[in-house]
This record gives sequence, C-alpha cells and structure tokens, in this order.
Amino acid sequence: MSIKLEKSIIGKTTLEITKIGMGGAPLGSLDENTARKTLEKAYESGINYFDTAPLYGTGNSEKLYGDFLPSLDRNSFVLSSKVGRLILPEEEALKYKSSSKITPALETNLKASYYKNNVVFNFSREGVLRSIEESLSRLKIDNIDIIFIHDPDDNYEIALNETLPTLLELKKQGIIKAIGAGMNEWEMLLEFAKKGEFDCFLLAGRYTLLDYSALDKLLPECLKKEISIIIGGPYNSGILASDLDKKSTYFYEPSPSDVINKAKKIKNICDDFNVPLKAAALQFGLNHPSVASTIPGPRTPLEIEDNLKMLSYKIDDSLWEKLSNDNLIP
Repeated sequence: MSIKLEKSIIGKTTLEITKIGMGGAPLGSLDENTARKTLEKAYESGINYFDTAPLYGTGNSEKLYGDFLPSLDRNSFVLSSKVGRLILPEEEALKYKSSSKITPALETNLKASYYKNNVVFNFSREGVLRSIEESLSRLKIDNIDIIFIHDPDDNYEIALNETLPTLLELKKQGIIKAIGAGMNEWEMLLEFAKKGEFDCFLLAGRYTLLDYSALDKLLPECLKKEISIIIGGPYNSGILASDLDKKSTYFYEPSPSDVINKAKKIKNICDDFNVPLKAAALQFGLNHPSVASTIPGPRTPLEIEDNLKMLSYKIDDSLWEKLSNDNLIP
C-alpha cells in the first residue's frame, strides 16, 4: 500500500518527484527476483522517482527496470537515466579504444567488462542519441523524463557544447522533460549552472553529514537559477549507514580514521537525541531549500522499509544546532 510522501517540483518543469527516490546503481548487480521485489516495494510504498543509467550493471539496471516499470501507469512515476557512456561489443570497443584519446577514466571504463561488453565514454551528439535509444530499448518504455550527463569529469567542453545542445533539442521536441548532470564533484556542476540551461543536478556525496563542500557555492547558485539538487549517496557510500568500524566505506574506499572519528562524534550526539545516525544522514540534505530529493540505493525490500522509517523520524532542530555548535556541520 502506498503512503503519502511529500513531493518537490524539478526546476522550472512540471515534474514532481517524491522527497525520497530509488537509486538504481545497486540494482544492476541484483538477481531478477530480488530486483522485482525491491522495485515493487518502492512503488507500493509511495516512491515515484526511479533513477538508473547504462553504466549500472552495464545495462542490467535498466533491463531490470524494464521488467517492471512498463506494467505501471506511466503518469504515476518519474524516470531518469543518463548519457555519456555507451555499452559496446568487445570488438567495437577495441576499435573505439584505438581511435580515441585515452584518459585514465576512459582506460578504467574500457577495462570494465560484463557479458563480454565494454563501457566507453561518448559525449558526442551521435553517442547521446544512440545511448538514449538503447536505454529505451532496455527499459521497454517510450520516454525518459530526466536525462543526466553522466560523469563528464574529463569532458567539460564537449559536454557543454555538444551533449547539452543535443539534450536541449530533445527537450524542445518533448522527447525528454528535464536535463541534468550527475557527478561526484560540485565544481564542474557550478560551471554548468553558470553557463548552461539545466533543470537539475544529481550530486553524489558532496552534501552530506560528512562532506558539505557543495554548500557555499553550488547550492546558492542552484537556488538562484532554479536548478533542483537531487542528493545521491546520502550515506557517503555506506559509512553513515554502518557500524562505523574499519570495514566501512567512504566514497567507495575504506573509511579514513579521521572520517570514522568524526562520524562517531556525530553519532554520539544523535544518540543523545534518540535519533539514529542513519535518519540524520538521510534527512540532512533535505533541509536545504535547493534539494528536491535524496536517492539512496536499496538492495532489498527491507532496505526500502528502513529508508522510509529513517525519513519519518522526527528530528528536533536542537539536534542540528548541537551539531553546528560542536563544529560537526556548518
């Protein structure tokens, strides 16, 4: 049974997404049965925003979404995917490699193999159109609401001058409804906000209890330009949803001791207020007026339930004040 979740409008569009969405990265490594049950639980719980990308499971996340979403009323959910990477057959990938400038990021992705396919960066107009066409095929759906430019770290110029204009054409034609960029850094997003026509940004890990580096410059600019922020990785890849031991991860690497110590200090204060650290982590980003939604990546129906429980925790303002007074958050 669905519950009433608060919604936010994306930028200047008419799209409305729930304050909590479903990040589709972990879905790419799930089996069909678990993925189906997790998606069913998310939708039945009132979540209307689903995010995915060709990179996630090298197409598998989109395929698993494609086994579920087409059975729903198309107006009942908002779907986002991404462009900037293509899944190529091995032979084609080798040709691509021989004719492309090899950056460290490209080299890493060329080595990423799944079902004998390779993932390669491609931000060209042709690559964008091909990527969307292939995503639609995997998703078994007629349209995608939001398209993000995915990790253009080494490709700023082409992303701004070729990828973005291509997406603006598609938006003008009504093929997509919103344009965004998704990154693990905020600096380039700030440049995009200043120079491009964007509706939203998927900001991963840079506005959390442990890393709020996007606060001073990016978020005010997004407020000014009416660009919505969607928080990815609200648990900083795991540490804020963990037991805070040496096995925890921070930005997908083993957590440094100073980060663990800071997280423990935050947890101690949360304990004093009878608030789970995970609840504070999930709700922290949503307190900023530029933030439309936060999208953890659940792997099971139980994780969906837990995330919704964390979202519903009543947190008194005095908790945030205490964390701020102790210089643990801004």
